[in-house]
Amino acid sequence: MSSDDKNRAIAAAILPLVGGAGNISTVAHCMTRLRLGLRDRSLVQDDALKALPSVMGVVEDDTYQIVLGPGTVARVTPELEALVAEATGPAHSAEDLAAQGAALKAARKAKNATPFKLFLRRIANIFVPLIPALIGCGIIAGLNGLLINLGWLPGVTPALAAIASGFMALIAVFVGYNTAKEFGGTAILGGAVAAIIVFPGVAKIDAFGQTLSPGQGGVLGALGAAVLAVYVEKWCRRWVPESLDVLVTPTLTVLISGLVTIFGLMFVAGEISQAIGDFADWLLAHAGAGAGLLLGGLFLPLVMLGLHQALIPIHTTLIEQQGYTALLPILAMAGAGQVGAAMAVYLKLPRNGSIRRTIKSALPAGFLGVGEPLIYGVSLPLGRPFVTACVGGAAGGAFIGLFSMLGTTVGSTAIGPSGWALFPLLNGNHDLGTTIALYAGGLLVGYLVGFVATYFWGFSQELLDEFNVDTDQAEASASADSPTPPPSPNPEPEPEPVRF
Repeated sequence: MSSDDKNRAIAAAILPLVGGAGNISTVAHCMTRLRLGLRDRSLVQDDALKALPSVMGVVEDDTYQIVLGPGTVARVTPELEALVAEATGPAHSAEDLAAQGAALKAARKAKNATPFKLFLRRIANIFVPLIPALIGCGIIAGLNGLLINLGWLPGVTPALAAIASGFMALIAVFVGYNTAKEFGGTAILGGAVAAIIVFPGVAKIDAFGQTLSPGQGGVLGALGAAVLAVYVEKWCRRWVPESLDVLVTPTLTVLISGLVTIFGLMFVAGEISQAIGDFADWLLAHAGAGAGLLLGGLFLPLVMLGLHQALIPIHTTLIEQQGYTALLPILAMAGAGQVGAAMAVYLKLPRNGSIRRTIKSALPAGFLGVGEPLIYGVSLPLGRPFVTACVGGAAGGAFIGLFSMLGTTVGSTAIGPSGWALFPLLNGNHDLGTTIALYAGGLLVGYLVGFVATYFWGFSQELLDEFNVDTDQAEASASADSPTPPPSPNPEPEPEPVRF
């Protein structure tokens, strides 16, 4: 019997003796014990459990704990989780049905996804959980900069600087933790290996003829180190005897991955990170208007294709290196184009009450940078207005990029927010007032060009004839004209609707 079959057999033997899958609410493990949350303790067959050859004992605490020993418990736990998932019956509550529908939707999306998009989604899953901390620390950094410029509260600004900078100083550790978790390894081992990158002691180490510096390689190095740690850990789980697993596997994982990180990944990732920063600076300094035109105009199609997730590590690298990303304000212009296009649609379709109500309800969110209601509820279904909205985004991006060419960079200290919500996070290479004024100017250009392009070129005559109709009156007429069917002599009960 293979090791996997043996572990699954142990899990299969335990499951009925703890009351079956329906009696288990949570599954977890520590170094030696399988910890189960049980709904009904009376269903557990203690004596039968203790009689299993693989069970060394049971312990009752806040959870029901089955002692399996080091190594074995780490392998049996995922097998038991899989058996519980397989045996779970159909959901009955509204919450369960909603979760089931979401799972079916996710499964359908995963089935249609390409390997490249799945990889980008994994990368996004690593960085997206960091966004709240980036936003919070970014706003505090902006507030601290304002206080320093005004000369206010000199006794408080050093504390605010520490609060704003602490997360960024250790961001590599969080990236390593999330990476290992996402790729199926032990999260804390990924964080431990990534922590090497920011450890001050690496300044005493030479690699490739250069002395390393703390933080060299940044988030890209942390990502690579954690992925390597996952593969080393999985290799160890496969070959290390179970009795030695708890000692040998984490030791070899940290040792091998750490040595490769110090004497390889930190240097390579540092060179890549530096190249990304240098290229972004060169691009905005020499071709800023053209780059802004392309990025602002193509960002929404990239979002729809899922390719925008490839930009997340680039944003994070720039924030780590320079304190802000100059790309995000340019990309935010895509939302401005959508807002301008939506206002033009509102004026071009005065008789269509349905679309006008949608625009009125979605515009406030659009101004704050949440563009999905306008995209999927207005511009994309109409077709041509989506294209003219992208033209507005291109114009706003070109405006921001042009000033980068002229020496004034507009950046953001965090990723995530857009539109008006980005104002508290703005930073750049000039004073805050100039940065805010340029970003506001870019938004106005995006609004204006998106509006003009949509109003004059966003509708063909056929499109106007089709959509500029009184939808409320049409619906009322259709309802009034619908004949009431005569009652059936033997009416059959209507089937209940299927709910997902």
